[in-house]
Amino acid sequence: MSNDLSRAFEKLHKAAEGLPEVVEGVSYGTPALKIGNKLLCRIKDAETAVLSCSLEDKQILLEAAPEIYFETEHYFGWPEILVRLDAVSLDELHLRLEQAWLRQAPAKLVKAWKARHAL
Repeated sequence: MSNDLSRAFEKLHKAAEGLPEVVEGVSYGTPALKIGNKLLCRIKDAETAVLSCSLEDKQILLEAAPEIYFETEHYFGWPEILVRLDAVSLDELHLRLEQAWLRQAPAKLVKAWKARHAL
């Protein structure tokens, strides 16, 4: 992994701290974080991450924070959003990864996590 991708992946990894059973993997030849076989996020390039999100959340994020979130034609209609890693705070990235985790993790794991976090 190139140094640039390592730095980007390090930010994703740090933002995912505390999310149970998240594992490192590869998606489309770049470093990724997954829950089981389901993608949470991956590095697109040294400045950009691809993050799993609902289509509803995607639209809200694109409108609310276009300086952070964007999409290209390739991602139109897909439940994934592009994130400018230099523009997103670690707290915001953690929140987005938490939402991705809640969507992708097995129901039993989500239930246990919610019980521990009083959600």
